[in-house]
Amino acid sequence: MNQFSFRRAAAVFVLVCCLLTGMLGRVLYLQTIGRQQTVSRADRQQHQTIPIPARPGGIWSANGQLMAGTIQTQTLFIDPTFLADFYQQDGHSLVEMDDAIGKLAKILDRDPFELAQLLGDRSTSRFVKVAENLDDSTAQQIRKLELPGIGMQPTNVRYYPMGSLAAHVLGGVGKDGKGLEGVELQFAKQLAGRDGWERTLKDARHRAISVANEDYMPPEHGEDLVLTIDSNIQMIAEQELTATCEKFKVKAGEVVAMNPQTGEVLALANWPTFNPQNLNDSDPKVRRNRAVCDSYEPGSTNKPFIAGPALEAGITRVNEVWPVPGKTYRTPYGRTITDVHSYGPLTMWDGLVKSSNIVMSMLGERIGNPRLHEILSMWNYGRPTGIELPGEDPGLLNPLRQWTRYSTESVAQGYELRVTPLQLCRNFCAYANGGRLVRPTIIKGILGPDGQILPLQERTPLDQCPQVIDEATEMQMRQILCDVVIRGTATKARSEFWNIFAKTGTAHISEGKSGYSLTRFTSSFICAAPAEDPRIVIAFIIHEPDPSIAHFGGTVAAPGAAQMMERTLAYLQVPSSPDLELPPPSIQPLLVDFNEKDYRRHPPVETADVR
Repeated sequence: MNQFSFRRAAAVFVLVCCLLTGMLGRVLYLQTIGRQQTVSRADRQQHQTIPIPARPGGIWSANGQLMAGTIQTQTLFIDPTFLADFYQQDGHSLVEMDDAIGKLAKILDRDPFELAQLLGDRSTSRFVKVAENLDDSTAQQIRKLELPGIGMQPTNVRYYPMGSLAAHVLGGVGKDGKGLEGVELQFAKQLAGRDGWERTLKDARHRAISVANEDYMPPEHGEDLVLTIDSNIQMIAEQELTATCEKFKVKAGEVVAMNPQTGEVLALANWPTFNPQNLNDSDPKVRRNRAVCDSYEPGSTNKPFIAGPALEAGITRVNEVWPVPGKTYRTPYGRTITDVHSYGPLTMWDGLVKSSNIVMSMLGERIGNPRLHEILSMWNYGRPTGIELPGEDPGLLNPLRQWTRYSTESVAQGYELRVTPLQLCRNFCAYANGGRLVRPTIIKGILGPDGQILPLQERTPLDQCPQVIDEATEMQMRQILCDVVIRGTATKARSEFWNIFAKTGTAHISEGKSGYSLTRFTSSFICAAPAEDPRIVIAFIIHEPDPSIAHFGGTVAAPGAAQMMERTLAYLQVPSSPDLELPPPSIQPLLVDFNEKDYRRHPPVETADVR
């Protein structure tokens, strides 16, 4: 008889206790953490959450044209595992499956063998994307096949029905539908909306059984935006800009058109351009909205913004005769200032009309650097306009402490500072609206369900905008600038039907430490019309025209801008202008080559006949 062993009994007892403890721990685990995991796993197996994409909002022009919209297509997917399991059951065969795949391939215009091979290679997958961007007709044909394991997912596709029109304003979206440029980027949140979802109960074959009310969240579709852009004016702007750029073989060009009373941008274009439908195929440099994002030295188009405040402050008078010595002038510190033509003594009036660098340099010397800086700051140089577009450049106005004695004449001629085409256009609006500095806007508002346009933000009324020039001086400057197209540097911009007031600019392009180029220019033109009741302001900027053809702003930029102005005013059915008011009798004898006949026009023509 074996002797009882306490050691062996203890070992058995410990082993039994360990087993019981392990079993108790397992029970506790299954009743707590394990239970939750099991329930979650069962829930995932029995339910499926399907996203319901929201439809992004559209972008509309001010005249009611859809410029960016969304169409909903279908993405076809297959569950190869479910498909194979179905055809391996009793009553079915793999031959039937091959036949079904062949029918599907025919509808998709694909090779049946290629499709079968794709499903075979992914046989263990539960989701294989087979086709994208299917239209409703194709999707309906596929549904009629009633093939097992096949499903559709709605997909939003952004499209631009007007092609490249206003491409730099609209921007574009990436493959994921998210905005990458322009309004599509700036207002991505409002346009996108919010996706919904539904959670369905599935059977053992992953077929949907039911959807409970609490398992469905409808999508919130995106909001529709209405631009201030008029698609017809935009088309005119792009046509005239393209024609000018191609004629003078330029590097790039921009045009901005604004309503001077409201600050609404009616057209904004860059050349060269791109098609937002093919955003990924375009050069990022071409997609850059230079009219808003790139600044440049404006040259003589900046002169009205110094001369106007100087006249208002009594620093000079329109009939003051400046002692212009000829084609060149030597400053007190020895710098030589040059004019294109030699006129001799010029009035302040003709200093603007003839765009005399010498007159403006003398005026700058009289004003002095501190006051010059104060004047330019008043026009908001070096500060963004606040337009609702991404990447706006604020321009450049150096701090006064960085100015030198050379700055006096340089700034007076439109150098040592930088503006964007948008800023230049905005500033010129002050000479067309009573002297107010409006804030440019590209968005009218959100299109409400009742067709009403709901503003995104409160607009500042014109009479509450900053007064940068008094009304009397504004009218005086407007009359002087009308003379620019009669006797001045923009005679090629004269209209037979409307009185245009304007200023030309021809600026040498800086090459850094090497100084300014003698062969590279920025040719520009700013104008507004009709002078008696301005409806539109245009800034027309041309970069680096071929100097062997032409380079002066009055030759390169002015004709295209004037043509755009005439076509736009005709489209807006603006009545033709009366004869232009003559300069004051007291100044007429002081003007260069003044002839009263130059201010008369042909008999007015109905705007409907203007082409």
